[in-house]
Amino acid sequence: MASTIQNSLKVALRKSMKDALKRLDAESIKRQSHAVTAKVLQCEAFRQAQRVSIYLSTSGEVDTTELLCEMFRLEKMVFVPSYEGASMKMVRLRGMEEYENLPLTKWNIKQPDFKDNREDAMTNGHGIDLFIVPGVAFSRNGARMGHGMGYYDKFLRHHSDKYPHKKISFMGLALNEQIVGQEELPMDSHDVRLHNVITEN
Repeated sequence: MASTIQNSLKVALRKSMKDALKRLDAESIKRQSHAVTAKVLQCEAFRQAQRVSIYLSTSGEVDTTELLCEMFRLEKMVFVPSYEGASMKMVRLRGMEEYENLPLTKWNIKQPDFKDNREDAMTNGHGIDLFIVPGVAFSRNGARMGHGMGYYDKFLRHHSDKYPHKKISFMGLALNEQIVGQEELPMDSHDVRLHNVITEN
């Protein structure tokens, strides 16, 4: 019963947040994204990480293009998500030229083809040091609500099982408008708590 109520709260929050994000103007997202990028570059978890997973942004999210560019300049090993059906994997991206040439999905997000023969974080023996993850809503204490498909929660748990001794950081990038109180965003047992949530404010 409690989980049913919690799920209906999440559905309502997801809808109201998506509606609010649609009303945000491009200039505000651009300004906030630039400020968030600057903060991430100064963050110790980012500076220490050599292998970084980052999402490729779409509208209504912190734009990760500038951060991606900086990651290649800093010679980080960059991994990005590739989806097929209910599956997601993290695959290596080697430069901005490769990024520019990625195909677009039906959601208008750049994504490597799932069948491409790329280095895979789950099979390369090293995994990921830092996951930079998207979301619809976040709380300051590390709660995150995704788009409802569970891709990241499943992948992060699987990755922790695969590399049990690896110290991994989870970081969310949020627009100011995506931050809600922790009482508005209850966590389920399968939800992964973030170590950092970075915003402009």
